[in-house]
Amino acid sequence: MEVKLKVCGMRDAENVLAVSALQPDYMGFIFYGKSPRFVGEEFQLPPSFPAGIKKVGVFVNETPDKMLAIARRLQLDFLQLHGNESVEVCAAMKQAGLGVIKVFSVDDDFDFSITKPYKHAVDFFLFDTKGKYYGGNAQVFDWTVLNRYDQQVPFFLSGGITPDNVANIAALKNMNLHALDVNSGVEISPALKSIEKLNTLIAQVSIL
Repeated sequence: MEVKLKVCGMRDAENVLAVSALQPDYMGFIFYGKSPRFVGEEFQLPPSFPAGIKKVGVFVNETPDKMLAIARRLQLDFLQLHGNESVEVCAAMKQAGLGVIKVFSVDDDFDFSITKPYKHAVDFFLFDTKGKYYGGNAQVFDWTVLNRYDQQVPFFLSGGITPDNVANIAALKNMNLHALDVNSGVEISPALKSIEKLNTLIAQVSIL
């Protein structure tokens, strides 16, 4: 499997650079005030942040104007939309030149037909575990439900992925899986990632 890696929920400048040295494909920064990983209003990326890593801004039901302003200030590559954003909002962000990742919270009863109107308005879907929070629930959903997805839009897989369970993604090898999205499963504390855990996870992914 050739699956990419996104490390989400970054904040601390020193930790951002330490994780970036591992060369994940994407790194995510959360602009949602109620998240324990919220970066704050004055967040800046370290000047030496590698140009080859895609920068993802994570938002929940934010206004298009504010998302665009933050994206321009930080030169974000993608917006990850975790709330109830409409197809029209997704399409407008894409038209503005940003990549769009639309998140859906999945449980055993999830109806994948609700993703269909978004197909032409996004670059990727992200399937996360349905829980109390907009992401960061540290729980894995039953990945077999992804057999009900038509696989037309490539997707990120999120929700409780850790070095201990990442080998199980081998069962998804025939799906349109673009990337793994890791967050709490590789943390020391909220927004502070363990380099040791990430190295272990990356090694596990490399042999799939």
